[in-house]
Amino acid sequence: MDIVIAASEADRAACLRLRHLVFVGEQGVSEEIEFDGLDDACVHVLARENGEAVATARIKYLDGVAKIQRVCVIESRRGTGAGAAVMDFALAEIRRAGRAKTARLGAQVHALGFYLKLGFAVVGGEYLEAGIPHRDMELPL
Repeated sequence: MDIVIAASEADRAACLRLRHLVFVGEQGVSEEIEFDGLDDACVHVLARENGEAVATARIKYLDGVAKIQRVCVIESRRGTGAGAAVMDFALAEIRRAGRAKTARLGAQVHALGFYLKLGFAVVGGEYLEAGIPHRDMELPL
């Protein structure tokens, strides 16, 4: 698997296509919510396997916090370690950039165990985002 910062337009487009497939197509998130106009202000991570986009995430920096958002893995690669690899890469990039002391994310409740294994801790109560139950999680860097 090859994981990169999606710097080119082609790589960014691959990230957006993957997010559309997973969040809009599979989970029923509206395009208006998924494509919130903030992508240009974020760092995008893209994982490819044999040239195919298989996982992505975006990082948004704000006031010493790196918010990891839009983490998704193509259905055929779930459970293979692709998601953990993208998260490890994103966390390494956040540390390398030195712009944040904390990583934060809003985890879908069904994925809490995945993020707990990566060292994140739950902070705060459950809430709905795009009609899906979420919990905020943090990891000190």
